[in-house]
Amino acid sequence: MDEILEILEKDARITPEEIAKMLKEPAQKIKETIKKYEKEGVILKYKTVLNKQLFKDEDTSVRALIEVNITPQKDVGFDKIAERIYSFAEVTSCYLISGTYDLLVVIEGKNIHAVSNFVAEKLSCLENVRGTVTHFLLKKYKEDGVVLKHKEENKRIAISY
Repeated sequence: MDEILEILEKDARITPEEIAKMLKEPAQKIKETIKKYEKEGVILKYKTVLNKQLFKDEDTSVRALIEVNITPQKDVGFDKIAERIYSFAEVTSCYLISGTYDLLVVIEGKNIHAVSNFVAEKLSCLENVRGTVTHFLLKKYKEDGVVLKHKEENKRIAISY
């Protein structure tokens, strides 16, 4: 992979000037390369990884991983049904996988009931879906290569003599 892409993948906030210093290249060349990657669709989005467990928010959502068994369609294979599934607003990611299941779908819902309603009313009833298995995410330890630190409360009772 290109060095510029590797640097941006680790830290999207780094400036072209900083990258230029690191690579000993002119800043203008770095800016042009980044623009080219954005235009070609190599760089799709710049993302911030949040540790949502550290802020108390009433609207915290529930994430689930759903393994989906599907029947591939003639001439289009898995692509058409995958496109139908990833078009739902609740779906944050969709992958074709090897193994027992065909697709791994990551969804986000307001609560467990919203996720179960999505599976029952939208996903399972699709024509080519043969079965699903849903796994709820209980706690995140690492996301996108970043270890999520948790506030540790000292639960030990202080003893003094």
